[in-house]
Amino acid sequence: MQDTFKHIGLRMALVEQLRKKGISDERVLAAIGAVPRHFFLDSAFAEHAYQDKAFAIGEGQTISQPYTVAFQTQLLQIQPGDKVLEIGTGSGYQAAILCYLGAKVFSVECKRKLFLQAKKVLSHLHMKPTILFGDGSVGLPSQAPFQAILVTAAAPAVPQALIDQLDEGGRLVIPVGNLEQQQMLRITKKNGQPITETFDMFAFVPLTGKFGWNSTK
Repeated sequence: MQDTFKHIGLRMALVEQLRKKGISDERVLAAIGAVPRHFFLDSAFAEHAYQDKAFAIGEGQTISQPYTVAFQTQLLQIQPGDKVLEIGTGSGYQAAILCYLGAKVFSVECKRKLFLQAKKVLSHLHMKPTILFGDGSVGLPSQAPFQAILVTAAAPAVPQALIDQLDEGGRLVIPVGNLEQQQMLRITKKNGQPITETFDMFAFVPLTGKFGWNSTK
């Protein structure tokens, strides 16, 4: 797969669209402008990759619309060198954005087919996040603490395990609600306590696993 001048032009147009929608972090916009989203989509969708839309990627999952990716990433306030946990690798596109921003990325995916495909695409782009197969809803305690944790699926509640794995000053960005719509939350750990901010409503695929919608706990 190639990244052509046409693709680059389409990304620049997308960046301007996101800026008009309120994304103001220029580093996040630069990442959107740099990472070839069409690499993460089935070839049937490649011509539409730079529309601000979500697309199916198989296994009942989607690649989030670029605005959602940019919105969540902006809330995370990533600094180069931050250790970041992503829950729900999906296509790998969000992990690529985090890598572009200089984060040390750990990403957990529960669908084996997507896990293998994301690893392949990210390797092709010479990006080196640590992609793991397993239940991301429990976090990754072996690598904690994290400066930022990003959940890219709808959670029924905020897992305490994720708050516990935040570093002091760390940020957890997670959509919480019912299966139809969720409110984006940013939880910052200050003096060991979680401080919650609320943002816009979104619609994500369900979080699965121990602290997800199919929990047997």
